[in-house]
Amino acid sequence: MGTISKIHEMLVSGECSCAELTKSYLDEIEKANPELNAYVNVTPDEAMRAAQAVDKKLAAGEEIGMLEGVPMTLKDNLSTKGIETTCCSKILTGYKPIFDATVWEILKSRNAVMLGKTNMDEFAMGSSCETSYFGGAMNPVNTNHVAGGSSGGVSSAVGGNIAAYGLGSDTGGSIRQPASFCGVVGLKPTYGSVSRYGLIAYASSLDQIGPITKSVEDASIVFDAISAPDRRDSTCKGNVGGATYPTLDNDIKGMKIGIAREYLDGVRDDVREAVLEAAKVYEALGAEIVYFDLPILKFALPVYYIIACAEASSNLGRYDGIRYGYKTAHYNGTHDMICRTRSEGFGEEVKRRILLGTYVLSAGYYDAYYKKAQNLRGTIVKAFDRAFEQCDVILAPTVPMTAFEKGHAVSDPIETYLTDICTVPVNIAGLPGVSVPCGFNSKGMPIGMQLIGKSFGEAQILNAAYKYQQAAPDKFMDTKWGVRL
Repeated sequence: MGTISKIHEMLVSGECSCAELTKSYLDEIEKANPELNAYVNVTPDEAMRAAQAVDKKLAAGEEIGMLEGVPMTLKDNLSTKGIETTCCSKILTGYKPIFDATVWEILKSRNAVMLGKTNMDEFAMGSSCETSYFGGAMNPVNTNHVAGGSSGGVSSAVGGNIAAYGLGSDTGGSIRQPASFCGVVGLKPTYGSVSRYGLIAYASSLDQIGPITKSVEDASIVFDAISAPDRRDSTCKGNVGGATYPTLDNDIKGMKIGIAREYLDGVRDDVREAVLEAAKVYEALGAEIVYFDLPILKFALPVYYIIACAEASSNLGRYDGIRYGYKTAHYNGTHDMICRTRSEGFGEEVKRRILLGTYVLSAGYYDAYYKKAQNLRGTIVKAFDRAFEQCDVILAPTVPMTAFEKGHAVSDPIETYLTDICTVPVNIAGLPGVSVPCGFNSKGMPIGMQLIGKSFGEAQILNAAYKYQQAAPDKFMDTKWGVRL
């Protein structure tokens, strides 16, 4: 039974009230957050309002939905009406949106209990959560290690049992990578299955919102709830592949699980071995393992950084100190004010990516970089289409390594960029991918694998992930932190 089902059963049976449960989570956040730094804004009033509404329904004998009364969290780039939303950047300090993101609107209508907003790399740019204006979130397995990024705060909170689940965003691996580092489950849905309305954009053609949870079952429940069509996002179709929760326990005998040899290149030995051991588990379950070549993967990382930075350059142009957010105190004229505001308000990593994006879009370089990257993107999409003619889902490492120690991203930024090498192809092609724990290294740090599916094929990858979790429960761990249900 997943965490969400367990909480639902506790509330319905009267084992505890929603207010009592919520209070226990808030108390544990107060104890754990000084060390984990998962939350940047705790919202007890919002949480207790929802909890009391659930208790009122239960007292009246009304039925409640699976997500009603379940304590959860949101990454700090998801708009929450009247609640500060900063993208963990100085330039958005004090910004309180006047509307809710669609995903939060859906969950709030179902009386989800939002405990607070969680830490992230500034504007989702980073792979360790350490570019955050508020300092990085720590790994709940070992707080000398990073939680990963950019959705590090959500993964730290869920892994540390100070949220039952959370919503993050994934532009190049920002849900799956921290989920892998923290030993939890992270689902990056198909591009267009979940509305991006109210998500503060990094790279609009790559961004996608998805759940981070303790179990595959929980990820399925949350995904089914938030994947609805939305006219406010012209790219959003909703979950056209159908509900995933009813298909979780389907037999996977005969399923073809592909392994692209290129996904194993440059991966550390312990990670490679854990993924290949997972393949053996699937063989024992009756699946067929198919090896194939996908040479276009070597272009995925440069294509990603060119497209993502170009779109970031455009999206972040709106932060000028005039309309909202941080504004420099001393300036001479409008031009100087905008320059100083952006120089002081953005962190080094964000400025680096804005500069790179502006460069590849500039006259004389557009054809050489951005246009070429977009053409290669089309080639990558077609290569995945051909790959799925040979298999049903693709099995790969989530990250080539386990969580690195805090401070490592600053001392070796190139290796930090390389953590995205296995995750970015999914975003480029707009495909769904789910990261699932599959083992531990010699120091006890979690290793994650990802299952990649066809467009709108969430049901199939979650089914395969669920069967693996059932067959290898020892690969899923709990930490010393937080609420013990």
